[in-house]
Amino acid sequence: MRALITGITGQDGSYLAELLLSKGYEVTGMVRRSSTESNQRIAHLQDKINLVQGDLLDQLSLINIIEEAKPVEVYNLAAQSFVPTSWNQPTLTAEYDAVGVTKLLEAIRYTDKSIRFYQASSSEMFGKVAETPQSERTPFYPRSPYGVAKVYGHFITINYRESFGIHASSGILFNHESPRRGLEFVTRKITDGVARIKLGLADKLALGTLDARRDWGFAGDYVDAMWRMLQQDEPDNYVIATGETHSVREFVAAAFGYVNLDYNDYVVKDPRFMRPAEVDLLLGDASYAKKNLDWETKVSFKGLVQMMVDSDLKLLASEKK
Repeated sequence: MRALITGITGQDGSYLAELLLSKGYEVTGMVRRSSTESNQRIAHLQDKINLVQGDLLDQLSLINIIEEAKPVEVYNLAAQSFVPTSWNQPTLTAEYDAVGVTKLLEAIRYTDKSIRFYQASSSEMFGKVAETPQSERTPFYPRSPYGVAKVYGHFITINYRESFGIHASSGILFNHESPRRGLEFVTRKITDGVARIKLGLADKLALGTLDARRDWGFAGDYVDAMWRMLQQDEPDNYVIATGETHSVREFVAAAFGYVNLDYNDYVVKDPRFMRPAEVDLLLGDASYAKKNLDWETKVSFKGLVQMMVDSDLKLLASEKK
């Protein structure tokens, strides 16, 4: 089995590469050429995988990579994935998260339509939710350029499935975190901030709204769902979530409480981190995935928070020496 992962240097890409390697896959990862290479998340895997340079916006590079790697499965995890950035760079976000999906699907259609394709859709597509919890049948109402672009990527995947018979599945993943999450994301910002305060490296943590509610799971659990989608006889769309919702305030309280600190003494609100249009509540109904993929989460909300705090404490303690 051979797999191509775009976005392999990201959080999900690194966990997915580990999973596929454990199953005996030959793994090729597509990376963009940049002046500052950032392969930290996959440093421990680089002697086991093949990295090739390409770009979602360069049609020919995608075709060449697929022709050379000859993947049986393609996982499209590459994206401009930080929601706040999508307001500052809406066109770039649309190019990568919408047009880029089309170019990759076109490359598959041109080279080998038997390739199985996974598209990383997002719970941000639900935005101003029409119902709670959100399932595969819930209408989309995105509240950011990121969410809008992801809706396009989602529907173009369905379109290529129905128009050209490509085994193209879309995973509507709710928020999933890990110690490998980027520092710009609120969950990692919280656990990094907690670790810094506990170690005496900081005395405050500035955040935006504490009232937004999210369905948070562990990224390592969620990449397993991605793989399971491409093992099915027929392609489909699947919501992947824990079925629990927690506020940012709850995440903050759990992280500070784990190191015996009161968050009220350290957290300050900063309007710079407020979104122009907030998504107030996300809660996923993953019953379809649980039934058809035999998938379930293994790491609890509490376990996830503690895992991330422990990791940041260890990381910062080593840097402090």
